[in-house]
Amino acid sequence: MKRRHFLLSALGVGAGLVVGWGLLPPRDRLGDRSVLDDASDGFALNGWIRIDADGGVALAMPRAEMGQGVHTALPMLLAEELAHPLDRIRILEAPSHRIYANVAMLHGFLPIHPRDLEPGQWPMGVKLAEWLTAKLGRELGLIATGGSTSVADAWEPVRLAGAHARDALREAAARHWRVPVGTVALEAGILRAPGGLQAGIAAFAARAAVLPDIVAEPRARAQWRIIGRSAPRTDLPAKVDGTAVFGTDVRLPGMRFAAVALSPTLGGRLGSLDVDSILEQPGVERVVRLSGNFGSAEGFAVIARSGWEAQRAVAHAKARWLAEGERPPSSRAHRDRLIATLDETDGFAFHRRGSVSDAFGGGSPVISATYEAPHLAHMTMEPMNATARVNAGRVEVWAPAQSADLVRLAAARVAGVGLDDVTVHTTLLGGGFGRRLEVDYVAQAVRVAMEADGAPVQLVWSRETDTTHDFYRPAQVARLEAALDERRRPRGLRVLSAGDSILRQLSRRLFPAVRGTLPDRTDAEGLFDQPYDIPHQRIAHAIVESDIPIGFWRSVGHSHNAFFIECFIDELAAAAGADPLEYRLELLAPATRHRRVLETAAARAGWGSDPAPGRARGLALHESFGTIVAMVVEVSALDQRPRLHHVVCAIDCGTVVNPGIVAQQVEGSVVFGLTAALHGRIDIVDGRVAQSNFPDQPALRMAQAPHVETLIVPSERPPAGVGEPVVPVVAPALGNAWFTLTGRRFRSLPFPRA
Repeated sequence: MKRRHFLLSALGVGAGLVVGWGLLPPRDRLGDRSVLDDASDGFALNGWIRIDADGGVALAMPRAEMGQGVHTALPMLLAEELAHPLDRIRILEAPSHRIYANVAMLHGFLPIHPRDLEPGQWPMGVKLAEWLTAKLGRELGLIATGGSTSVADAWEPVRLAGAHARDALREAAARHWRVPVGTVALEAGILRAPGGLQAGIAAFAARAAVLPDIVAEPRARAQWRIIGRSAPRTDLPAKVDGTAVFGTDVRLPGMRFAAVALSPTLGGRLGSLDVDSILEQPGVERVVRLSGNFGSAEGFAVIARSGWEAQRAVAHAKARWLAEGERPPSSRAHRDRLIATLDETDGFAFHRRGSVSDAFGGGSPVISATYEAPHLAHMTMEPMNATARVNAGRVEVWAPAQSADLVRLAAARVAGVGLDDVTVHTTLLGGGFGRRLEVDYVAQAVRVAMEADGAPVQLVWSRETDTTHDFYRPAQVARLEAALDERRRPRGLRVLSAGDSILRQLSRRLFPAVRGTLPDRTDAEGLFDQPYDIPHQRIAHAIVESDIPIGFWRSVGHSHNAFFIECFIDELAAAAGADPLEYRLELLAPATRHRRVLETAAARAGWGSDPAPGRARGLALHESFGTIVAMVVEVSALDQRPRLHHVVCAIDCGTVVNPGIVAQQVEGSVVFGLTAALHGRIDIVDGRVAQSNFPDQPALRMAQAPHVETLIVPSERPPAGVGEPVVPVVAPALGNAWFTLTGRRFRSLPFPRA
């Protein structure tokens, strides 16, 4: 097998997925103007920037906006370099091209890291793993939005593109005016030179577009006037006045609407269907059977003149469903298998340090605890939907999706056309959280549109379908053991977790022929890379496969592993009779960044002082997606359940582009994390998902939301993630506060009543 074929197969990438992948260093990711030449308005200066005839600037946008503010943050990078007003930069949907690949996101898909391996653990060897990480981890990517990587990935190419455009415009003006280029200034869309010479950038866009290569450098930090300052969200006005277009807002001439019914049991099949009775319903035009594609369940769709008519017809349909197999999936049975696995295997060791056997020998006191986390649904505000048109061998898709490339792949495969015959329009997303990296709903929309005689069809799932046919966060358990020294500090740490593999399931959904056997480090992330200085460690994970569909959920493995490790560290502090803050600081002696973040949060929260009567504080610290987060929460008891009053969150996410957006993401993450900690769970009983809508899977209400303070720790490092790293810290901080308040330790999620 050729090396490249092996590597792409290991990552779940087949030969059919070529668009969007490339091996390019940052400067080469500028591309050239031919990438944007297919549009008639304005002049492209490189692969990212086009100057409009009226002097406005368009930025090619390859990332989806799902509330995280990327449609503001990336234009701010350009506004800084081009010295252009932010409100005069518009978003241009990026075409499919390798320069827009999300290089930073690939790191999260790497199955292993060379530091996690020892010789003989992987037949291809540590050297190949090192090459895979060092080479491809920097240079290979997919056009997608996820992993809190949008700003981190765009940091270099967008600023370089802006600097290139700036210097090309200055050079073009200097040549025309016959003055030294150093005397030409660009500010607010106006080029100026001594002697009263001035012109708008549109006047020189055509000349700048055809200049020889211009090698430019981004502005130095001391010159920044936009980066690092809060600016209003550019997408906010349209969301307020209703002109913003989400997936369900798409309207096209001659559009039809579709609703679906999918097998009520996981893996079930459609037996019989009374099609004639459905066609007799008002407005119904067609009934389409749906086979499972890209992980979707079997079922059927009804095409009608309106969404309401389609929904009514589905609700009144007479269908017989067949369960698959003698043992339908069960979350309880899967949980029992996970617990049993902890006694049956040592798992794959992602991290080893020192000698764990020595640390746990010699009669050292040992503290052990087992933690659990359930399956979780995404529960996005906008249910799954997509609009598709199939006509004359071409497919056009409008979708709130996190990856235009994967949408293109799904549409091409279902319609039997080439990738170049598919056009994708990414709308605003009413929540993503990893769910919209999947393309099952897109495949259904394209299949239905193939039966609509060339008319566009908008397919919308009901909330119940969305909840019961999700790709859930994996359920996971972990046994944590610490061997203590004479001061009751941990000298040895042994962790074994068990759960299913997201990457294995995802690769099989995208490429059914792929059967990978590599480890999946997203299972153990947050455990094998925790920052505490414990001399002897072994952190391992055992994959336990199941028929329960799983996928990426906001913050992935960190979402439960932070709860496991941070609550366990608190248990060790309690056993030592030590203050949880001081105990952590002692274990973080070499980790100066982590100490700084933790001390910042603690100082602001008044750690060490007495909270109000009836309240207690808890804290947690975790690093994920390159960002360190420390949180202190203040909690009381209400109806025997935790009630949060105040949250202090300190965050070191590297260089901050827009502090206001960071604060928004912290606040939203706290609400998201509390919803999961207090209410989130999915139960599968006899193959059926028990929860179906917000009454039995509630979200945190406004009256329950705490006051949140965000403290941004200054940093000159490149930007890191913001949208996900806060979520993992919420549950352990809350659990630790609840222990201080009540003396009861929660070791499973969601938190039960006291």
